[in-house]
Amino acid sequence: MTMDALLMAAGAGSRFGAPVAKQYLSLLGRPVMRHAAEALLREGLVRRILPVVGAGDEARVAALLEGLPIMPPVAGGTTRAESVRAGLEALAADPPRLVLVHDAARPIIPPGTVAALRTALETAPGAIPAQPVTDTLKRGAEGTILATVPRDGLFRAQTPQAFRFDALLAAHRDGDGGATDDAALLEADGLPVALVPGGEVNIKITWPEDLARVEAHLVARLVPRMGTGFDVHRLELGRPLVLCGVTIASPLGLSGHSDADVGIHALCDAIYGALAEGDIGRWFPPTEAEWKDADSARFLRHAAGRIAARGGVLGNADITLICERPKIAPHAEAMRARLADLLGAPVDAISVKATTTERLGFAGRGEGIAAQAAVVVLLPYGR
Repeated sequence: MTMDALLMAAGAGSRFGAPVAKQYLSLLGRPVMRHAAEALLREGLVRRILPVVGAGDEARVAALLEGLPIMPPVAGGTTRAESVRAGLEALAADPPRLVLVHDAARPIIPPGTVAALRTALETAPGAIPAQPVTDTLKRGAEGTILATVPRDGLFRAQTPQAFRFDALLAAHRDGDGGATDDAALLEADGLPVALVPGGEVNIKITWPEDLARVEAHLVARLVPRMGTGFDVHRLELGRPLVLCGVTIASPLGLSGHSDADVGIHALCDAIYGALAEGDIGRWFPPTEAEWKDADSARFLRHAAGRIAARGGVLGNADITLICERPKIAPHAEAMRARLADLLGAPVDAISVKATTTERLGFAGRGEGIAAQAAVVVLLPYGR
């Protein structure tokens, strides 16, 4: 049975208090909603994802989810129910048998959840993951307890919620548009909704401390991988001097097939080494005309993309430029900022420094510039 998913990202997330909606916040170097989308796809049961977004955010979300099996994003409404209805109507042209509805602010779906929901739909038109309420519940007003609420039989609903597509579409078409939970619409129609076990890690990011909890959980699953890189290029007249993404005024530039940015080349090799994915020559062969005089920023963006593709994050990078001239210190901060931008990493994770060879060897004679780099990449175990 085909199963598609609606990724609900139309909310403003005002309770979080950030300048951007919480689904766009960075979580280990990637947007929260990308984590959520990848979590939906991880078990291989979802055919495609339809993002439902705030009006005007369609292109932005398409770019954030590039490379994933998504449909063109559609604009949601002023309420969650209106947004879900908009997504369902968009799917109706090529409807799946089953549909998931998932919050873009829930970046972690416990393993087995999607499979359990799919199984539950064999006997029920709807199913949701839920956790039993374990805390004592109080009803209060104006800072005073009014009553203790019995918690027996109470559950905390989570997403993704799963439904037979026709049943959910009919429920939304018949509903009043004010429901905050899709299962409630089936309940109102007298249809059974199954419960499957949820998980404590299926956290909906609502407050800043929620983001910290999610980040701590994800980091705990990562293991460090180290990589080193080294590169050398000859200096010659008539070439621009580009080091770590910054062009420096100089009569001499570095010779090479691309722009010969020795700092970025060493850094790329360090990243590819940490990932055990070869070196820069494997990905960008100097024999190919496409890379003639290419901006090495393209290479570093690719290396950063490989980290993301493996579900990892850059821990830190340390680059040492080896030369007598030019003086690197006046440009080091600009280099750090440029590398951080290309890597999608904080500036304080990037170090750029320089040393000389005390006028010994090719670098000491001003014949070329060398660079060495070391990185730590954090990857999920086994990936």
